Amino acid sequence: MHETDMTRALIQTLRDWWESQPERPRITHVHLIVGRFTCVEPVSLEFAYAVQTQATFLEGSRLVIRETPLIAYCYSCKQEYKPEIGQRYACPTCGSPMEEIRSGRELKIDQIECLSEVSQGE
Repeated sequence: MHETDMTRALIQTLRDWWESQPERPRITHVHLIVGRFTCVEPVSLEFAYAVQTQATFLEGSRLVIRETPLIAYCYSCKQEYKPEIGQRYACPTCGSPMEEIRSGRELKIDQIECLSEVSQGE
């Protein structure tokens, strides 16, 4: 399950960012963009995240995943198309092999939502 290793890398990236913040805010949501062609299972990634963030600075935060479709471009037809993952990658119009992927390989942090710790009046 490569989601476990991906989650470790994600947590390390978040830790590096969090430790660089002067006030170290409480992270509530981590928004990811995950392309369909990365073969990452969102449910497995969410599970790995929930398990690996227990008793850490990320405990209680939620992973919010937005999937992007696989979109390829055919130079012969001069058009984009959506290949069928695992079944057919060639252009459905002319049969040319998939040459350029325009979307679907993304795996990145899009946004981090935080709560600032506000101290109460004395």
